[in-house]
Amino acid sequence: MYAIVETGGKQYRVENGILVQVERLSGDVGGTVELSDVRLVHGDNGLVVGQPLVKGAKVTAEIVDQGRTRSIMVFKKQRRKNYRRTKGHRQSFTKLRITGIHTA
Repeated sequence: MYAIVETGGKQYRVENGILVQVERLSGDVGGTVELSDVRLVHGDNGLVVGQPLVKGAKVTAEIVDQGRTRSIMVFKKQRRKNYRRTKGHRQSFTKLRITGIHTA
């Protein structure tokens, strides 16, 4: 059984027991979170496609880690104008372990 869920403006294919790294969600490590924006569910009853969401479907997950990714450098330059800007960025993330996919 798998599902397509949307969180943080992105869509993820999830199954029971897998780890997924998503955009930062509020909550503490060890807590649970419900993802209710389910776009598609494939299970024993076949394929259910939402229009745009599957009614009554939700995915539950356990928060495994809260962190930040490696630093990346953002460099802007305009030639011949003596314009240079350097900036760093670290994106926050939440790592989830999927514990259940529930349909209505």
